[in-house]
Amino acid sequence: MTKHPVIAIGLDAAEPKLIETWIEQGRLPNLKRLRDRGGYARLSNHEHYRAETPWTNFLTGCSPEKTGYWGPVKYFPKTYEVVEVGAYDYQEYQPFYALGDDYRIAVFDIPQSALSEQANGPQVLAWGAHSPQTKSESRPPGLLKEMIQKHGKHPVLLKDFADCRDFEALAKLQKALMVGIQRRAAICQDLIRRENPDFFLTIFGETHTAGHYMWHLSQPHPISPSANEVSGDALLEVFQETDRAIGDILSAAPEEAYFIVFSAHGMDSNVMDLPSMIFLPELLYRWSLPGTIGLGKGTLGKTPPAPLTRFHKRGWYGDVWGCKHDANWLRGFLRREAPTRLFNRVAPFLGRSTQPDLESPYEQIAKGDPLFWQPANWYKTRWQDMKAFALPSFSEGYVRINLKGREANGIVAPEEYDAVCDEVSQMLHRLTDARTGQPMVREIVRTRTSATDSDDKRPDADLIVLWQEENATDVVDSPDVGRIGPIPFCRTGSHRADGFILAQGEGIAPGSNFPASKAIDLAPTMVALLGAPIPEHFEGRPILTPDLSAPVA
Repeated sequence: MTKHPVIAIGLDAAEPKLIETWIEQGRLPNLKRLRDRGGYARLSNHEHYRAETPWTNFLTGCSPEKTGYWGPVKYFPKTYEVVEVGAYDYQEYQPFYALGDDYRIAVFDIPQSALSEQANGPQVLAWGAHSPQTKSESRPPGLLKEMIQKHGKHPVLLKDFADCRDFEALAKLQKALMVGIQRRAAICQDLIRRENPDFFLTIFGETHTAGHYMWHLSQPHPISPSANEVSGDALLEVFQETDRAIGDILSAAPEEAYFIVFSAHGMDSNVMDLPSMIFLPELLYRWSLPGTIGLGKGTLGKTPPAPLTRFHKRGWYGDVWGCKHDANWLRGFLRREAPTRLFNRVAPFLGRSTQPDLESPYEQIAKGDPLFWQPANWYKTRWQDMKAFALPSFSEGYVRINLKGREANGIVAPEEYDAVCDEVSQMLHRLTDARTGQPMVREIVRTRTSATDSDDKRPDADLIVLWQEENATDVVDSPDVGRIGPIPFCRTGSHRADGFILAQGEGIAPGSNFPASKAIDLAPTMVALLGAPIPEHFEGRPILTPDLSAPVA
């Protein structure tokens, strides 16, 4: 059997519906060429923890149930603290490209990965990945510095964000992403030509960033700007630049190589940020502490006002903190409308709040808390007094029961655990979009069979809330605790579970369709195409193999 190199290029969080449309329209010519000459399939991924687990699933070939890794934020019940722990440690399961001396590899800028001594070839991490969750380093140690000296830094490493209401900042971010894409292409060509690897892998994090912050500049969203506010399609333009870069990378690879372009998960209109970051923690706060209101006091039955699109220089988390309820109307008005520095000067003269209070993002900044921008984190000083609370989340809603014997100051007895889970679930199923009347919750998943389930590979959440995906909303109604919102939108794109694979190479029929597969099948597919033995711990299976050179039915 002839040995073929494998060149794999990931498009982080690229939405397959958009990719398919743009390929059909001829807007992505290099991807269209791959599609015409090779095969294609949609990939499904884990529907829980969609933002946190896809890259770990991909790199280990294992589900989070097997690795025990559910995300970069860990909750500690004995202190009620949440801590950023970063990427999976890869101690139990190595990255799939750790194939030993028989296979020369080169991997560049893989998010949420780790350097592996068992991988034979250069590895570079956190050059420009979106949310890399690992430090900037390389193997050999001097390689990252060499690549930066030769090709340049990524312009927005660890600062690839902008307020979705600030069109000037979005334009600057788009320009920086374009530069990053071009530099990435040059580095990848350099590595392929000089290393001649059996396996090469890079991930374009720029597509992830663009999807989050520029969705409304391309696709329908409640705050999509008018034509006179922006020009062009910023999201499409980022993908077109990525398509050009893919063509450049593939031009440096051997013609006999298998070419794979893929995405482990997708992106669509943002239906998760506000529900998980604000509506859920506020709902549980009001329910657990009757008579209290934290954020977004509204009036049931009234027509909701227009979405909050006004941009303040204090940014999104500052504007959300401006939505904090206050019985003192003057203090509430100044918090909402005055510059933060002015408010902080006059607030001491306006008296103190009489209700249990939240911890402000500014207090958390002063303490060095990296999750200060997460509104769910502002409630943590009250968690010990609540029957259930929301953990900080980047996608789905995560509910933790304040359980006696597990939490330091738990108040829910183990025999009450099931009843409290039921009560919270029923309340959530009654939550509706105040603009459409549509139920907000699609499904609620219990992660434990009982209060005594102490498997350390379970997620921190007792309940995982999967939200409806039809409409993004900024205001919700609960018959139990009242209206929450409107709240200003944060990011306008959020994750979906579907990804895709495009593959071209010997034996793959032009224009063919592979069977519907899972993102966890990507690692065994790439290992199989290399002709390497597939590790026994992999939970997926190859989508295609070199001996068949055809889709596996």
